[in-house]
Parts: sequence; C-alpha cells; structure tokens
Amino acid sequence: MRLGPRKRSPLSPLMDDPDMSQANETAASVVTEFFIVGFPGLLPKYYSLMAALLFCIYIAVITGNSLIVVLFATERSLFKPMYIIMLSLSLSDIGFCTVALPKVISRYWFNDGYITFYVCLFQRQLIHYFGTLNSLIMMIMALDRYLAICYPLRYPVLMTNRTMRLLIGLSWVTAMIAPTIGLMQTVKLPFCGPNMIAHCFCDSGSINQLACADVSQQNLIAYGVGMFVLLVPFSFIIFSYVCILVSVLRIANAQGRKKAFSTCATQLTIIIIYYVPRFVVYTSSSIPNNTQINSSQRIALVMFYSLLPPLVNPFIYCIRIKEVRQFFLKWCVQRNRMSLKVNRLTISK
Repeated sequence: MRLGPRKRSPLSPLMDDPDMSQANETAASVVTEFFIVGFPGLLPKYYSLMAALLFCIYIAVITGNSLIVVLFATERSLFKPMYIIMLSLSLSDIGFCTVALPKVISRYWFNDGYITFYVCLFQRQLIHYFGTLNSLIMMIMALDRYLAICYPLRYPVLMTNRTMRLLIGLSWVTAMIAPTIGLMQTVKLPFCGPNMIAHCFCDSGSINQLACADVSQQNLIAYGVGMFVLLVPFSFIIFSYVCILVSVLRIANAQGRKKAFSTCATQLTIIIIYYVPRFVVYTSSSIPNNTQINSSQRIALVMFYSLLPPLVNPFIYCIRIKEVRQFFLKWCVQRNRMSLKVNRLTISK
C-alpha cells in the first residue's frame, strides 16, 4: 500500500494539553506518521522530569552493560558458556534500550514525538525482536544450569564454548521469526485517521488499535505468538529448575547443596525479574473490570519490566559472580595506583 503525504493538523500533536479527546482526529488522507504519546495521564509540568529520568536510565543501562561487554571481550578467564550467555544478554539489553528510549526522551524534552510510519514499524519489529531474543536467552540460561547441576561430569563435554556460541547465534537469528509474523499482519491494515501511539514506543498492540479496520484477527494472532514466545521458554525454565531442585536435594553434603543453589541464584534472579511483571500485564485482561489496570498503569508496568532487567543485570553480575567482582576490584586498585603515580609526578615537578 502506497502512503500519500499528510499535512499535520494543528490539533494532531498533543502539545501540552492533557485532554486526550483531541488526540485522535481523522485526517483527510492516509497516515504517514505517528505521534508517541508516552504516559497519557502525565501532566506537562512533569515532562522534563520524566525525560531526565529516562535519560539517566538510558545512560546507566548503556554504561553498565557496555562495561560488561568490554569485560567479557577482554578477560580471557571469562570465555566460558555461562559468560557467553551474559554477554549476549548485555548486547540485547543495549539494543532494546537504544531502540526504545531515544524517541520517548525526545518527546518529553522537545515535544518531538513524531515518528514516520515505516520507522514506527521498524521500531515495533526491533522491540518485539529483542523481547523474543531475551526470552530465548533465558531458556538457554536455564539449559546451561540444568546440564551443570544435573550432569556435572558430562557438562564440559555437553556444553562447550562452541556449542554455546551455536545456541546463542541460533537464538539471535530465530528471534526474528515471531515479530515478522505480527509485522506481516500489521502492514496489511489501513491507517486513515488516528495517529496517536498511546505508549512510549511503537508496539503491535498500540499500532493495531489505530487501524481503520477490524483488527480482532490480527490481535488474536499477535496474542497467540506472544504467548508462544513467552510460555514455551518459561515452561522449559520451570521444568529445568524443578529438575535442578530435585538433583540438589539429593546431594547429601550440605555444603554441596549450598554451592549448587548459589550457582543458580544469579540466573534465577534475572529470570524472575524478566518474567513475573510480564505475566501481570498479559493476564490483566482476564481480571474483572473493577480491578483491571488502566492504560497508564499498563504502560508503567511495561516500562518497568522492560527497563528494570537491563538496569540491574550488570549490578547482579558484579555482586553474584566472583570473577567479575575480582576483575572490577583489580581494575579499581590499578586505577588508584595510576592516580597516585600521576600525583607524585605532578608534585615532583
């Protein structure tokens, strides 16, 4: 479908008016751009504060995960299957936040929420791609711990660096399949009027509800694909950790049980942070209407479960993983020594 140009109506952007009744006006021609609303109930006086908060989160995510990437790329002692998973997860987190946050930050700081039709579709594709990718990485993480705990003697043979790189590479490729199915459904829809994306970024649900057609079939397909992407890896994760629990309880030595639980604690923490809020959002539609969450609460929950893992994962790595902790301690000591040498040279001069 060829999209013709559309002039912006003076009433089409939200500007600073909290009243959403003027937001979705019918245009005279086909929609060629959308406007990212962000949080519908947010008052204009808090726009700068929200932009600053999101900007700080973005900088923290990029800095923390970039340090993890540099660490895993330079420290040869970390070339192990478990760390390959964490490296991949950090790269995915950087990609997701780089796709999702700059436009909504621009919307609140400069009121520049406009995004062209095809760029919005591209953002939607990458948003769902990184979400699917993270789900697959979590499944591989559970598989790694399952083999390590349940088959400790065969683990070095079953899970080599080559095998892990193959699994991770396969996940990066196959993660594109599910978002593409939804995208093929979305591009068939006509968009002739409303252009306000009631979200902080373009996603399947927020785009489909603006279509000038019945989208029940598209929404059903999107929901089915989303549940498949979420539940299949989660089911395997539950199965693997039940097996791990059974194997750990069979260990007679209390110290051995403690060590086994400790090796799973990092991955289990990351998995819980990733999955629990998602289930709250996806199952909220079945809650009775009097307790159902509204759109602003839903968007807040989506942003919470989308941004919390990328934000806290680097800290979890540093706290829980001995090698990472030791590397950063060594790096801090070396930096202090270099600073002392520079200060001594400056004083001597």
